[in-house]
Amino acid sequence: MKTLYLECNMGAAGDMLMAALLELLPDRESFLEQLNQIGLPGVTVTLEKSVKCGLAGSHIVVRVGDTEESSSDVSLQHDHDHERHNDHDHHHEFNHKHHHENHHDHNHEHTHEQDKLTHEHNHHGSLTSINAVIEQLEVSDQVKQQAQAIYHLIAAAESEVHQVPIELVHLHEVGALDAITDIVGVCLLIEAIAPDQVLASPVHVGSGHVRCAHGILPVPAPATANILRDVPIYGGTIQGELCTPTGAALLKFFAMRFDSLPVMRVAQIGYGMGKKDFAVANCVRAFLGYTSEQGDEVAELSCNLDDMTPEALAFAQEQFFAAGALDVYTTPIGMKKSRPGILLTCMCRRDATDQFAALMLQHTTTLGVRESISRRYTLQREEIIRQTAFGPVRFKKATGHEVVKMKPEYEDIARIARENKLSFAAVMESLAPINT
Repeated sequence: MKTLYLECNMGAAGDMLMAALLELLPDRESFLEQLNQIGLPGVTVTLEKSVKCGLAGSHIVVRVGDTEESSSDVSLQHDHDHERHNDHDHHHEFNHKHHHENHHDHNHEHTHEQDKLTHEHNHHGSLTSINAVIEQLEVSDQVKQQAQAIYHLIAAAESEVHQVPIELVHLHEVGALDAITDIVGVCLLIEAIAPDQVLASPVHVGSGHVRCAHGILPVPAPATANILRDVPIYGGTIQGELCTPTGAALLKFFAMRFDSLPVMRVAQIGYGMGKKDFAVANCVRAFLGYTSEQGDEVAELSCNLDDMTPEALAFAQEQFFAAGALDVYTTPIGMKKSRPGILLTCMCRRDATDQFAALMLQHTTTLGVRESISRRYTLQREEIIRQTAFGPVRFKKATGHEVVKMKPEYEDIARIARENKLSFAAVMESLAPINT
């Protein structure tokens, strides 16, 4: 199975993801030429070599006219208005106040009409206006639908943060042309690479504070935190916003699972660099290779419990899923002296058994954990987008062993139900003819 694995040990931003994926293509110049001709007014995309901690990679530069946008993290130790003046690596962020850098060595001639379009589209925009920009681009329908669905993830997160209807959300900088370029560029690269599955690591989000259009906010920014709900994330000691809303939405949309690097035969590796320098190499690393289509081995860790409250057991299960468990479930059992009990089972990859055994001992009352090794056979999974009366909806499609299964994404169904004041069952029923 052709597998793309994204390592996000230093977070992710749209430009970093695009650079990492672009390094996987044999003809990068042809792709850049295509991207520069899809119809984004005044936008120019270039690829620069970048070295972080002695590691060579690529950095994507998106200029709108002669301007490349960047932003700053905020230090609250001495003064709430003090900003660090290091170049920030993630310059396509959501609701962030940007400090523009003019590059006078960039020679481009623009017509008055192009300048007008650039000015209009590079400022606050609604989801409708951004969808209109994407719709007129010279890209495939699949790329358009993916880009629009990714923007819907961002808008839905912002709608929840500000408690306003999604149609009234203004996307600020994430609606700017450079961010549209990042999102469409990544969608084009995924289309060109054509992996059977996309996997990603748990996401490092950083720590501290960042200056946004609405003021100084904690890291991860609220919209980013909402997008990454149900995704394993961690903070660490690095001060700064490592994962932007754009990067978060791209990962949430394309990654089928967030876990450690699987057993795979790696064919190519790409390094997408950010601008900022840390003690750790500031990059997204993309592995492209092949994983076995045969059955793989998993570990089943289990223990018997009879003295935990349902709330404590639910919390423990949440911790296992957050750490990347393949599955967690309970089975009612009868224990000695006819006491009712619970058999708790946590499925994980074989190389993670020590980690999950420790978690089970930490978060449950058990004094011991049993391990069994099982071989499992799985279908090949992919995510496709179908247009519906409610807009684009993601479907999970599984194939293999002469079997085809398809199911709409829960988050999309729940969002449609909330936005249209419908029941979950009603939305599912309306999509039944499409779910084939």
